[in-house]
Amino acid sequence: MFVFVCARCGAELTAALSQVSLPVHARQRYGNGAQLPVLMESGTFAVDPDPWGGPRLMWDEIDPGEAEERGIYAPVHALSDSMPGASVIAPGDIRGTRLIPEKRGGACCGLDGADGPNMACETCDLPVATRVDDCSLWQAVRLNPDAVHRVPVYGAHAAPLSWAELAETAEKTPPFEPIATWGGRSGSNHYWSWSPRWEAAAGHALAHLLVASQGQPVKVPGGLTADVFQRALDALLPTGPPKRRAVLAGPGQPSPDASVDILLVPVHPQTGQTWTPAGPTASPCLVPLPLGVWLWLVSPQPYLPVPASGRIPQDVLRDDPLPLLPDHLFRADRGTFHHTLVRLPAVRSPWLRTILENLTQGTSADLF
Repeated sequence: MFVFVCARCGAELTAALSQVSLPVHARQRYGNGAQLPVLMESGTFAVDPDPWGGPRLMWDEIDPGEAEERGIYAPVHALSDSMPGASVIAPGDIRGTRLIPEKRGGACCGLDGADGPNMACETCDLPVATRVDDCSLWQAVRLNPDAVHRVPVYGAHAAPLSWAELAETAEKTPPFEPIATWGGRSGSNHYWSWSPRWEAAAGHALAHLLVASQGQPVKVPGGLTADVFQRALDALLPTGPPKRRAVLAGPGQPSPDASVDILLVPVHPQTGQTWTPAGPTASPCLVPLPLGVWLWLVSPQPYLPVPASGRIPQDVLRDDPLPLLPDHLFRADRGTFHHTLVRLPAVRSPWLRTILENLTQGTSADLF
């Protein structure tokens, strides 16, 4: 456990926090006017390895060698030139700070952080953090790495849960959820949609799937996994019989056979490590998925009603009304896909660069 303190005066700025992995949807911008919830669970923090926010450099201002040193292997519109390593926390875990009113940014419904740090230490007025809570953005506070220090809290430090413990206790992430919108004259509203977490997870995984495909057709398992990935894979990769097969693998699942080329595996939510199979069947082609999404894919919750005679028991799913479902096919998050793909060295391959260029030109709009 740690607390963050002001680098100038030493005042405590957060509650006691434990470190976890940064969610893949941390940079997602979702929909138009959507009210997204808090990014981080209370009592946790994650370190963002990439710069975030202004100032920004346009691509033609950056030397290609410098871009690769930053881990960028393909052209992007612009890059943040701020300091990397910000610690991201839930807004409710901040302490001893005040908002800086003139740093509202260009937001329409809240704070977007466009003007830089908008929270100052109450004790010494040093700008220490940036709060983000505008519409279509995940709510979070980003602690400036050069303005805060991380201090250990004395006491026992809990070890990360094992994969077996996570498989038994971790919560699944449902693929559908109601999306709240900012209220207008008619008041607040919501609509039923694919989960933003799933769309971001799919964008991240799809970039890794394309690299693992080696430019060949890929077949994923049927059902929800196919709903999420197969349409995009068929559109982005060459046509023809599938030459590479992907399956779900992970804790508690049967060992994949030798004919499997790609494994869709979970990421440890605390350490950020990707699950790796043991033994001779180990495959180098591992595609990471957030644990909650992976758990749902390997053991989906049924939506069909359970047959029953007589009066329907309270715990039996009803067929009236029918389960709400999205009104469109699944689409991976474009921004997360692009952010991930340009940071994979394999994107320098001509065939992957073509996919990236088509995405930039909007020719793959129906997939994202």
